[in-house]
Amino acid sequence: MMTNLWPELPLEKWKDTYNTLHMWTQIIGKIRLVLSPFVNHWWNTTFYVTPRGLTTSSIPFNNQYFQVDFDFIAHQMIIETTGGHTKTIALRPCSVAEFYKETLAALGSLGISVTIWTTPVEVNDRTPFEEDYKHSSYDTEYAQRFWRILVQASRIFTIFRSRFTGKASPVHFFWGAFDLAATRFSGRFAPPHPGVPNCGRFVMVDAYSHELSSCGFWPGGGPIDEPAFYAYAYPEPKGFKDFPIHPEGAFYQKEMSEFILPYDLVRTAKSPDDFLLSFLQSTYEAAAINAKWDRQALERQ
Repeated sequence: MMTNLWPELPLEKWKDTYNTLHMWTQIIGKIRLVLSPFVNHWWNTTFYVTPRGLTTSSIPFNNQYFQVDFDFIAHQMIIETTGGHTKTIALRPCSVAEFYKETLAALGSLGISVTIWTTPVEVNDRTPFEEDYKHSSYDTEYAQRFWRILVQASRIFTIFRSRFTGKASPVHFFWGAFDLAATRFSGRFAPPHPGVPNCGRFVMVDAYSHELSSCGFWPGGGPIDEPAFYAYAYPEPKGFKDFPIHPEGAFYQKEMSEFILPYDLVRTAKSPDDFLLSFLQSTYEAAAINAKWDRQALERQ
């Protein structure tokens, strides 16, 4: 088992596993989405970091619960029910179509029937899950490296979240964009979100219904071809992008309208915890100061 708390995660080395795992998590995420009562900002759909991987937490079905866990130590997906029944699917090189078929079969054997919209979201390749034979990679080492980074990021985000007494999201994993995130809210309404490609605008309008400052970790792709921590504000206040932030090496990415801190700078820092916390705090202040949040009422004194 890997013991490096902050392992290397070069995108080029694991992008095929990344793309496959992204689609697998979208399948499970959409199952949770269909069966869970709606919670503001779509918080009913997210995953959470566990000591072994990622979990949906409890999903209601009829008068019971079931839960789906990705175990990146044993490399299994485990479905458990309140009736004491368990089904396991091995995480190994297999197509998205095969994984989708196995998942529905496993749920069906547990008496759980569910129908989802099988078109992926927030990605350019919109091949339906049942037709996707292109994504079929699974490298156990890199899947586990990714999870170990999520463990550390989640731990630091949780410390950062504890400093805020206002409305704040859980530290949770969004399977749409495949990122770990934590969000703080000022308490004020925000203008309707204009939307993003390959995602229903109504999704974004509810997700960004209130003024916020958000931070997260993303394994890379698109304009940022490396894993990175990010931070942004919605709506972005005047002066936000020019605010002096820390640590050295963080920068404002104009195309994404986000502050970016490359993961490798955190990984190699003398104190990764303090290095990352300085980024989270200074980028939050860029939002809170420029948007004139009531910090006295919202922050732990």
